[in-house]
Amino acid sequence: MQNLNYHIKKIAEVVGGELISNYKSSEKIKDVVIDSRKLITAESVLFIALKTRRNDGHRYLKELYDKGVRNFMVLQIPQELKKLEANFIIVNDTLKALQNFSRFHRMQFDYPVIGITGSNGKTIVKEWLYQSMHEEYNIVRSPKSYNSQIGVPLSVLQMTANHNLAIFEAGISEPEEMQNLQEIIRPQIGIFTNIGPAHDHSFVDERQKINEKLKLFLKSDTIIFCSDYGSISERIYSLEVFRSKNLIDWSRKNKDARFFVSSIVKDQTHTEITGIYENREVKFRIPFVDEASIENALHVAVMLLFFGYTSEKIAERLQNQAPVAMRLELKEGINHCSIINDSYNSDLNSLSIALDFMVQQKQHKKKTLILSDILQSGKDEPDLYREVASMLEKKKINRIIGIGQAISRQRNSFKMERYFFENTADFIAYFPFTKFNHETILLKGARKFEFEKINKILEQKVHETVMEIDLNALLHNFHFFRSLLKPEVKIMVMVKAFSYGSGSFEIANLLQFHNIDYLAVAYADEGIELRKAGISLPIMVMNPEENAFDLMIYHQLEPEIYSFNVLKKLENAIQQNLIPENKPIGIHIKIDSGMR
Repeated sequence: MQNLNYHIKKIAEVVGGELISNYKSSEKIKDVVIDSRKLITAESVLFIALKTRRNDGHRYLKELYDKGVRNFMVLQIPQELKKLEANFIIVNDTLKALQNFSRFHRMQFDYPVIGITGSNGKTIVKEWLYQSMHEEYNIVRSPKSYNSQIGVPLSVLQMTANHNLAIFEAGISEPEEMQNLQEIIRPQIGIFTNIGPAHDHSFVDERQKINEKLKLFLKSDTIIFCSDYGSISERIYSLEVFRSKNLIDWSRKNKDARFFVSSIVKDQTHTEITGIYENREVKFRIPFVDEASIENALHVAVMLLFFGYTSEKIAERLQNQAPVAMRLELKEGINHCSIINDSYNSDLNSLSIALDFMVQQKQHKKKTLILSDILQSGKDEPDLYREVASMLEKKKINRIIGIGQAISRQRNSFKMERYFFENTADFIAYFPFTKFNHETILLKGARKFEFEKINKILEQKVHETVMEIDLNALLHNFHFFRSLLKPEVKIMVMVKAFSYGSGSFEIANLLQFHNIDYLAVAYADEGIELRKAGISLPIMVMNPEENAFDLMIYHQLEPEIYSFNVLKKLENAIQQNLIPENKPIGIHIKIDSGMR
């Protein structure tokens, strides 16, 4: 983030916490971190130890202290940290304290803030607004889909005086959540995308859910919505609090709507939309034909009209909208490489997220970043690329390929293997692609640099039939089961039979990144492959073979002992390998509990 500049005493005052100050040289806070894995630099960082159903940030305090973090917000100070040189803000609820801090930070800025809510389309509308408006405005926006009780305050803490427009999305899953987000975001302008069945089980009926979502706009001046959703427009027009607001509705059915959609014509790949806004015709074309994209584009078009964009400018911006990847994609590339394509925009926040994803992938030791100029960061050019270089060093990126005039001017900021080109065409023409071999490559570029041309060259051509493993779904399931357990209960995940062909490296990497306790494999060779791929978690072997004990000891694999005969063979292997007494071999004892 590196956007903040608060004295730690001020933060303690804002959140109503008790400050225990044992460390003076790092009292200015410039960054907030809630995830120990996403620490880029320890200097001037405040770690907020959130306690959730899934995890407890207090588990990682010592680890972060060892990495150099000296400022913490906690519920209580662990005994082992009390005598160390560090600053602690003690609060009753770390999540509420984070929210209160972000509330205070939001009030320091008076430029326009757009708030987006609805059942679907929030992230895409936000990203398309950014794509359409970033040439005129320096925009701060929610990273990815940060729209929760945790994600919203983290998004708002990105606001700086260098920005002149903010776009934040807000999502709720239960009643009484939106009021809190409204007080953090305080949007002057709102978009209500639509209403659907998501989270229906938490609300009495659709009417209650709409009322809750509308709380985001209680103090807004302008609300944009589709009046074809009768349940939404009925609530907006019937509630007195909204009657004095500037209500801008669009409709395909009602000619009296502020923006009436008079025509929608599709061909195979594009949709042409014509409408009437304040007695003038507006016509634009989008590179999508699905109904959801048409609806999202209409929300964007109406917002652009509200901001005074001409019909010609709207047509120019919307015809080039890029699809928004809701998650980063990992694909097979040329010369045994792995390609992560995140090439429709480039800013520090999305770069940090993409690098985190890249670090999780340990199929290859070598990591290459292909990065374009970062546009409209609000930072001085040398400072910006020094920060990028520092980020890459922390993430142990081996090679940077910079594309663009600005990044090329700052080439000396980067100390790793480096290549620079003024534009994408030069890179494609002059860089030998045979140099890419057995490595992970992240493509991160602003849209104008057309990195899709690079992606086409790097991606390995494959057959149309594929099996896709949704790691997001796997992670969701893991978090669900962990939320049902007490924090001290450990979890072991089976990745035997190389995850039944679904990618043991990828699954093990993901689980390791999210602090799983144990992995289990069927045979020693599977565990050895995971070790070679960089998996350091404890690994149990369910079927240890006598001739594999030496390798299991060497790779620190833990055998399942199911007979005294197997135990005796392991003891012999330990004696032959001269294992020191202070480094015992972990074993798992299999017992017959009656199931035979």
